[in-house]
Amino acid sequence: MAITVTTARVRSVLTRSSGYLKTVCSHSLQPYRGCSFANSLCGVGCYVKHNPFVTRGAEWGSFLEVRENAADAYLARVDRERRWARASGGRFSIFMSSATDPFVPHERRFGITGTVLRAMVASPPDELIVQTHTHLVTERLDAIATLSERCALRVHISIESDRDRLPGLPPPASSVERRFEAAAALRGAGIHVVITVAPLLPIADPDGFFGRVSECADAVVIDHFVGGDGSSDGGRTLRTPLPEAMAAVHPASVHIAYREEIVSIAQRRMPGRVGVGMDGFAGRLLVPPAARRGRQAGAAPPA
Repeated sequence: MAITVTTARVRSVLTRSSGYLKTVCSHSLQPYRGCSFANSLCGVGCYVKHNPFVTRGAEWGSFLEVRENAADAYLARVDRERRWARASGGRFSIFMSSATDPFVPHERRFGITGTVLRAMVASPPDELIVQTHTHLVTERLDAIATLSERCALRVHISIESDRDRLPGLPPPASSVERRFEAAAALRGAGIHVVITVAPLLPIADPDGFFGRVSECADAVVIDHFVGGDGSSDGGRTLRTPLPEAMAAVHPASVHIAYREEIVSIAQRRMPGRVGVGMDGFAGRLLVPPAARRGRQAGAAPPA
C-alpha cells in the first residue's frame, strides 16, 4: 500500500491520558500521526486502526502526518501540563507513543522524534516511557541516554514472539534478532529496557525465549489481544486476519489461557520481573510466590 506523507503544525503534542492509559501515565505524545509500520506484522492487529480520531476516515497504513513543530509545541505546553499532572496528585509521565511508533523509517528523514527528545532534555518530564517495534530506536541512543539522566526513563521494545513470520501475514517492521540486539545495546548503555510481548503471538521455544529476554532486559510485559485490544473479548482483533494465522501455528494461542501459560514460564525465568497487561505497562510487576509469602510474614520486599 502506498503511503501519503504530509506535514502539519500542531497546537500541542501532549494529550492528557484517558481510559486505560490513565493507569500508565498522565500524558501521551505522538511525534507523527499515522504509522508507516501499519503494513507490517504489527499493523495487522493494531488497535489504533479502529480509532476514528487518529485515522480521520483514512485507511490505517495509507498516511503519515509529520508534526514538524512537535518540539516547539512540547516546550510551549510542558510547564502547564506538568503543573496539571502534579496538581492531580501524580507525576508528569509521558508515553511516547500510544498510537504511532516514534521510530518509523521516516524519522531518518524528518527527525521529529529526535527534536522532541532534545526538547525534553531542556525541560524533562518526571517519567518517559518510549514504546517501539523497531531497532531504529538505537539511532537516538545519545539523546535517550542524556535524557535518562534527567528523568525516570524506560524503553519498551515489542518482541511478540521468537518467530518472524506467521502464515499469510507480512513480515515484522524489524526482525526479532535486530530487536534483541537493540535491547542489548540500550541496556549496555545503562538504559532501563522492558520487552513487551504484546500482543502475545505463538512462541516456539518459550523457555529459551524468556531466557534471552532476561539477558537483555530489566523486565518483560505480556499482554494478549483478548482484553488487550481495547475490547473486553478481543473482538476488534478477531475481525482481523491475526487470530486465524495464530491458530494455524498454535490453536491454543488465540485464547487468554495461553497468556497464563506463558506468564508462568516467564516468571520461572524472570522472577519478580514480569508484568501482565496494563499493570505491566505501568511498571507494576508480579512478585514471585516465595517473596509474597515473605511479605505476608513481615519480611522486607525484594529490591
